[in-house]
Amino acid sequence: EYEAKRQVEILEDGGEIDQETRLFDASNGTTRSMRSKEEAHDYRYFPDPDLLPLILEQSFVDELAKTLPELPDEKKDRFVKDFGLSQYDASVLVAEQEVAAYFEKAAEKSDPKLAANWVTQELFGALNKDSKTIKESPVSPEHLGELVSLIKDNTISGKIAKDVFADMYVTGKAPSAIVEEKGLKQITDESAIESEIDAVLSSCAEQVEQYKAGNDKVFGFLVGQVMKATKGKANPGLVNQLLKKKLG
Repeated sequence: EYEAKRQVEILEDGGEIDQETRLFDASNGTTRSMRSKEEAHDYRYFPDPDLLPLILEQSFVDELAKTLPELPDEKKDRFVKDFGLSQYDASVLVAEQEVAAYFEKAAEKSDPKLAANWVTQELFGALNKDSKTIKESPVSPEHLGELVSLIKDNTISGKIAKDVFADMYVTGKAPSAIVEEKGLKQITDESAIESEIDAVLSSCAEQVEQYKAGNDKVFGFLVGQVMKATKGKANPGLVNQLLKKKLG
C-alpha cells in the first residue's frame, strides 16, 4: 500500500517510475531501493534449455476435466441453488469435504434447510465441546435426517427434538426409537389440547381477566401453563391458535 502511494505521488509530480527491485522495511513501513533494472524485460522468466516443451492434447485435458471431483465453490453454489441454503451456511458446510458429505446424507430424505441448521448448530456445538471431528460423530447423518423429518411432520416439537438429540448423542440410538421409548410424540389432537386449555383457564382465572383487560403479556404465561401441563408435548402452534380462540 505504501509503495503504491509512493509511485502515484511520483507520477503526479511529473516524475518517472524506476525499473528496480525495492525492499520493504517493516520497522517503519517504508521501502528502499535494493537493485536496479535497466529494462522491463530484465524481469522476464527464461525457459530451461534442459527441459523439453510439454504439449498436451486437448482430448487428454478434457478427459482429466471429466474425472475431477466437485470443487468447493461448485458445491457451495449447488447447495444454495438446490437446497435453498444461505451463502454463509453453504460456505460453512463445504469448508470440509467430510462435513459436506455428512450434510448431504442428512438432507437426503429430510428438509435441507432445517438439516443445515441442525448440523451447523446442535451437532457442531456438541462435537466442538468434546473436541471431536465429524467423522467421530456419535450421531449418524441418517439419524440426524430422521430427527429433522420428525420435527418437520410435527411428530415432535423443536424443543423436544433437542432432548432427543442429546439422547442420540450419548446412546447412538435412532430418534424414532427414543421418541417411542419415552413417549415423546407431539400432541396434535385438537380436542386433547382444548381439554388442557380449559383446565388452565379455569385455574388461572385472574390471569384470564388481566388478558381480557388488555394485558397481552399474560398470553405468554397462559401458553406456558398449557405446555407445562402437556409436558411440552402439545403442538405450540395449535396451542396458540386454540388459546386465542378460547379467550375470544
